[in-house]
Amino acid sequence: MISYTLHCNADHRFDSWFQSAAAFEVLQKAGHLACPTCGSTKVDKALMAPAVQSGRALSTPANDQEAAIAALRAKVEANSDYVGMNFVAEARAMHEGRAPERSIYGEARADEAVKLLEEGVPVAPLPFMPTRKAN
Repeated sequence: MISYTLHCNADHRFDSWFQSAAAFEVLQKAGHLACPTCGSTKVDKALMAPAVQSGRALSTPANDQEAAIAALRAKVEANSDYVGMNFVAEARAMHEGRAPERSIYGEARADEAVKLLEEGVPVAPLPFMPTRKAN
């Protein structure tokens, strides 16, 4: 996973996580990135410095955006099933009616996520890494 500081054409800045640099480019070209402030889909990477961990606790949000992401993570984890690397198969099965619909989250390669979107399966990247990993 990689974290980028992004900005829209209205110069709103925000951070987001991506599976890889290639995943960012695929989502950007497809117009699937949007500014959380104004909704613009004209989003690009902002100039950023390397991340250096400070001495503060990693679980303490440093700003309103981090607090919002932490709240979103808590809501997703409390109300959804983590399906790990089975996300693509699970999402497709629900979309095709072969499995009962439920709220899920997990992991997918960028090309797999794009294919789901092309098939009309409603998926979106989450701005955090899952805390539970399937081995």
